Amino acid sequence: MKISKLLLGLGALLFAVGLAGCATPEARIEKNPAAFARLSPTQQEMIKKGQAGVGFDQEMVKLALGEPDRVRARTDAQGTTEVWSYVTYDGDDGYPLYRGLYHRYYVWGDPFYPYYTNYSSRRTREQLRINFDATGKVSSIEQEKR
Repeated sequence: MKISKLLLGLGALLFAVGLAGCATPEARIEKNPAAFARLSPTQQEMIKKGQAGVGFDQEMVKLALGEPDRVRARTDAQGTTEVWSYVTYDGDDGYPLYRGLYHRYYVWGDPFYPYYTNYSSRRTREQLRINFDATGKVSSIEQEKR
């Protein structure tokens, strides 16, 4: 009985580490080395620093920043494009709450995980907005100055 609980706990820990492993640019690069290898040295350096640039395609942005928190369609005179948003959370004191993978989702329905899901005064704040043009390339980046 003790061994099965230990194995279950170890399996859960390895699963959580595997999920968290995608949270850094290095981990995302390791998952997609071919996409990273085709980039220029300047682009590679930006991605390693977790930065996106004008002219990046969606795959490059995902390597640098990960999956967006929100995806919207924007329609104007030039047509319909995508807008990706990356958000953070603030507490009632105005300070950002930690924005790790395991703080955004429930794991197996545990009500204490993430620790601020039920934080009554938690505010969602858009930290970064990536605008793509009709060809799927970054046309502009809006970043909050704090």
